[in-house]
Amino acid sequence: MNMNIGLDKCLTFINCQLSPTGQPPHLPAKGAPRRVVTLSRQTGSGAHTVAEKLAEYLQTRDRGATCPWTVFDRNLVEKVLEDHHLPQRLQKFMPEDRTSQIADIMDELFDLHPPSRTLVQKIAETVLHLAELGNVILVGHGAHVITGKCEHAFHVRLVGSLEKRIEHIQEIRHLGRQAALKFIRAEDRGRKRYLKSYFNKDIDDPLLYHLVINTDSVSYAEAARIIGDVVLSRT
Repeated sequence: MNMNIGLDKCLTFINCQLSPTGQPPHLPAKGAPRRVVTLSRQTGSGAHTVAEKLAEYLQTRDRGATCPWTVFDRNLVEKVLEDHHLPQRLQKFMPEDRTSQIADIMDELFDLHPPSRTLVQKIAETVLHLAELGNVILVGHGAHVITGKCEHAFHVRLVGSLEKRIEHIQEIRHLGRQAALKFIRAEDRGRKRYLKSYFNKDIDDPLLYHLVINTDSVSYAEAARIIGDVVLSRT
């Protein structure tokens, strides 16, 4: 996903939520159902593509939508920094468990950035605020656990075979096979560790999700349609 396009969509969503509608800006318009989709994913299973296609699908079919369906994935970090007035230099610490525990301890000792749990708490606050607004698709960052008690949230896990995921990463990141495999393993380990460290959950537990989709067998467009139809049927 192009970062500038993602941020433009994010700003459009925020401006819509803040426009005068006779309702407080933190609530959906009267009578409009709040709908939230969270996407957890194995690396290379196509989550970003599915999320964008899902937003397009919902936007054309959700007649009650008062604001555009918007994907928050990489741009979620920017939103967190904005919400909590944090410096941009912290961005490298925000993604899902990119720093080792030793590096994190060293940075905290020398006051280079806030403790990781503080940063994760700020991510959770932003995720919950976006979920309250509705019409959002939240990718990663433990959003399915953070919004686990939100009745209007629908949680999806995307999976795929290692070979297919390697092919996808090779294509979108222009990597050789070994580099793609190394990237996938590092990303998957980080996300698993992130969820276990901060939420004490196993990312592979199917009971955390309403729906698990194998993108080996289901195209990204079809996955978006399946998710969208279920979301729209839930009132």
